[in-house]
Amino acid sequence: MAVGKEILTKIRSVQNTQKITRAMQMVATSKMRKTQERMRAARPYAEKVRTVMAHLAQANADLEHPLLARRDVIKRAGIILLTSDKGLCGGLNVNTLKRFFAKVKELQDANVEVDVCCLGQKGLVACQRARLNVVASAVHLGDTPRMEALIGPLTVLMKQYADGELDAVYIVYSSFVNTMKQEPVLEQLLPLTPEHMVVEHSHSWDYVYEPGPLSVMEFLVKRYVESVVYQALAENMASEQAARMVAMKAATDNAGNAIKRLRLVYNKSRQAAITTELSEIVAGAAAV
Repeated sequence: MAVGKEILTKIRSVQNTQKITRAMQMVATSKMRKTQERMRAARPYAEKVRTVMAHLAQANADLEHPLLARRDVIKRAGIILLTSDKGLCGGLNVNTLKRFFAKVKELQDANVEVDVCCLGQKGLVACQRARLNVVASAVHLGDTPRMEALIGPLTVLMKQYADGELDAVYIVYSSFVNTMKQEPVLEQLLPLTPEHMVVEHSHSWDYVYEPGPLSVMEFLVKRYVESVVYQALAENMASEQAARMVAMKAATDNAGNAIKRLRLVYNKSRQAAITTELSEIVAGAAAV
């Protein structure tokens, strides 16, 4: 019965793993609801800031601002990469990194140098392994997006762009479509141009500025960039919990199927051992 004991040990091991995956599934389900609520709560502000920026760009087409300046030639670009800090969330990070490295290869093939800002442990490790130039990072972001964790890395990239060190800034993250679907998204964050913004109405807008249009625009552009990155982080966190819930449910179901197969093998081996013992007993009795 040595084989039977080994199978029983495997069954207990799979059962213990199944308990862990089921617990992680329940935790991810609980967190997913909260992250979705935060994601939906952040959308109206981000959409309104985007709309106001589009109106300002239309009303002040001749207003010059370093973050609104469009570069004709791109020699150096920055990419903000959003990933999760933890694994066990299916192919979420893999798909995001595929989209990220495809853009990096496209830029490098065009002789464009790339600086990376990593938000999340998985992306930081992948960039370090690929020997990319990581200029800023933020890890251990938790389950709740916090603006204070983003201000430092964003300030680095915005200062580089304002000083002319960067010609374009992109952001890569996972967009939450529904519980079963999350899509990697690549957006151009800087430079800000009217065609990249959504305008609600076709008529023109005009504003009265206090203290002045340049100072208002400078403040609003920074708030716009921060709101877009904050919304992307909220989307990425909601996608992470949804992907983890689905992955852990699949792992729990697979563990149940594995236990059934192992029990079948165990019963067959035990029945074979019993049949062998009975055959030996009958043969011995017949010999006597």
